[in-house]
Amino acid sequence: MTDGVAMLFNSYEFVFLFLPISILGYYFLVRKEKSEAAKVWMTAMSFWFYGSFRMEYLWVLSGSLIFNYGVILILKRKPIPPWSMSRRKKGILAVGIAGNLGLLFYVKYMNFFIENINEIRGGSWPLLQVLLPVGISFFTFQQISFLVDYAKGEVQECSFIDYVLYISYFPKLTEGPIVTHEELFSQFRQIGNKELDSEEIRKGMTLFVFGMAKKVLLADTFGNAVNYGYDNLHLIHSPDAILLVLFYALQLYFDFSGYCDMAMGISRIFGIRLPLNFNSPYQAKNIVDFWKRWHITLSRFFTKYVYIPLGGNRKGTAVMCRNMLIVFFLSGLWHGAGWNFILWGMLHGGLYVFTRMWQRRKQGKESKGSVLLTFVYVSIAWVYFRARSVAQGNELLRLAISGGWERVNKNLAGYFNLDEFWYVLKVLRLDRWEYGHYLLMFVITAFSLVLVFLGKNAVKVTEEMKPRTWSAVFTAGLFFWCILMFSNVSSFLYFNF
Repeated sequence: MTDGVAMLFNSYEFVFLFLPISILGYYFLVRKEKSEAAKVWMTAMSFWFYGSFRMEYLWVLSGSLIFNYGVILILKRKPIPPWSMSRRKKGILAVGIAGNLGLLFYVKYMNFFIENINEIRGGSWPLLQVLLPVGISFFTFQQISFLVDYAKGEVQECSFIDYVLYISYFPKLTEGPIVTHEELFSQFRQIGNKELDSEEIRKGMTLFVFGMAKKVLLADTFGNAVNYGYDNLHLIHSPDAILLVLFYALQLYFDFSGYCDMAMGISRIFGIRLPLNFNSPYQAKNIVDFWKRWHITLSRFFTKYVYIPLGGNRKGTAVMCRNMLIVFFLSGLWHGAGWNFILWGMLHGGLYVFTRMWQRRKQGKESKGSVLLTFVYVSIAWVYFRARSVAQGNELLRLAISGGWERVNKNLAGYFNLDEFWYVLKVLRLDRWEYGHYLLMFVITAFSLVLVFLGKNAVKVTEEMKPRTWSAVFTAGLFFWCILMFSNVSSFLYFNF
């Protein structure tokens, strides 16, 4: 087994090889009215996509698919009325959920567990040498949700190929969004029955380019500065640390929302809509509002499959608060096997509970500046999300509040001096100005802040953009600019989750 050429959305291999082959093969079969063959084609392409990251991942994905479909077949033997759940069904469902969580625990959390046991007991248990397949948290959660819905009778029909395509569908396989069977199965049934929609393809391509620009032009620029800062905390001062907090908040948003825009755009080219996962989250007026806008499909999963089964808000205020904290604890743990992720989750959970209580008393009224305050709090919490440990997060925040007005670290600012802009500054002789080295950092950061606080999300812009000459030229220009930046291909942050 060897590593393949990873089909990152922002790579030459994906844009100029994988995607064109996928589209041509799919529409060739659709036009021949071979709907089942088109599904098999998309499934095969999805396996190629996933195997390109590492061939061994295919064994994990295939094993998980076979196990879950086996559980579905057992559940299918004795049809039951919707929402009726016998003890036998509950037992089978429990085995299915335990199997999924067991795999996730083994590959993602086992070493975290061993490290803590060693720390507490002073032991020296060796860590496991296990692969962590990209996207395992996403496809595991999706399969758990499907098992639960199937056991409840919410899913009537499910062929093997529909199920495998539903889980492995490559636009959303590695980073979501976490879709439900209602959202995809009905669309799979339309494959081969719909005419080719050129308007959907145009909007899909536009959305893909917008997402790529977020990732390649903005997220990666901020990301280079963030990596430098976190690797050199001993060299930075208070202003640098404050900027690092801000830069990472912007990087994470442009990276993850950019990926989701690209995934939605690719899927629309195939005539399949994926749900919205980001809705201008930094424009949220409070933390409750923020979680209605950030990673929307994950919040939906936790609400339906954790919060409501625990009792939701039906058993009094204390139980409701407990349930909220459990959800955010699990959300932190889902994002990573580390105390820093758990702390990040609890920071959100604590403020979420406080805000819900406050809203009850104040009837939902917001104070002026609530958007800015929410952004500041979320950005500070992101420090622990990015840090390698709680101690590193504490150190960065200590530096941020240590005071002093040292000039911003020149190396940190240097990551914003992109060649294409720096050349313009040299022509204008602004590079000789005392603060010329910092000019692009200021301009790019200011532009990004305007975009996240005042701009519409990419999906809305795509919907409103009419097919005009200027829009075609603008989109094509953005595309070629991104292509030229592919030489520094980087993976997406949420691949790690």
